[in-house]
Amino acid sequence: MTHTAAILVVEDDHNLARVFAKTLEAEGYRTIDVDTGRAAIAEIRTRNPDLVLLDLGLPDGDGLALLPTIRANSAAPIIVVSGRVREAEKVRALDTGADDYLTKPFSVPELLARVRVALRKQARADDDAEPAISFGEHTLSFSARRLVRGTTEVRLSLIELKLLMTLARHHDRVVTTDVLLKETWGAGYQTRNGYIRVYIHALRAKLEPDPAKPRFLLNAAGLGYRLNTSTK
Repeated sequence: MTHTAAILVVEDDHNLARVFAKTLEAEGYRTIDVDTGRAAIAEIRTRNPDLVLLDLGLPDGDGLALLPTIRANSAAPIIVVSGRVREAEKVRALDTGADDYLTKPFSVPELLARVRVALRKQARADDDAEPAISFGEHTLSFSARRLVRGTTEVRLSLIELKLLMTLARHHDRVVTTDVLLKETWGAGYQTRNGYIRVYIHALRAKLEPDPAKPRFLLNAAGLGYRLNTSTK
């Protein structure tokens, strides 16, 4: 990655949280430590971490129930770190939005290896994309994860940006709702078509000269959406 990765540690065991922080910071990462799900969502929305380490046993709720909210607000890799060893728990976590599952107790080298793998996969996904896509007066930079209109940045939420980047990777082609849900929110979201409608509506309000008559974000009835880059 081109910057020092920031890792959000969501862990209510303060001793273990300190171990995480010291271990990760010794490897050059920045850490953000919280001990509740509510605080985790607040940090994700304001600090945009590069990776999330999530304990499931939180004082204000089950971490499994928190996963969809994290995924709806961030495209960052999520590594669940938990003492729960049942296969069903692991499968549910992965289906709900986690990228990896690390069972306690674990070794420090294994933790660091999982973190490196997750960050490398995220970096490769960004590197494989085209450097930038232009449509109308807008330019979307994949590497900077930034949209500008002329010289002015267009402020997007994390999910708005993720959805737009997904459409931009397949620009001028219809992207099905299944693909949009999988690439934007992750596995396990194939029935949440309402998510796409809500965020397309929000994007149109920010990008289209007339959101009621979209020129860029076009609907393919019954199939999905298309980012039209040929319209000026």
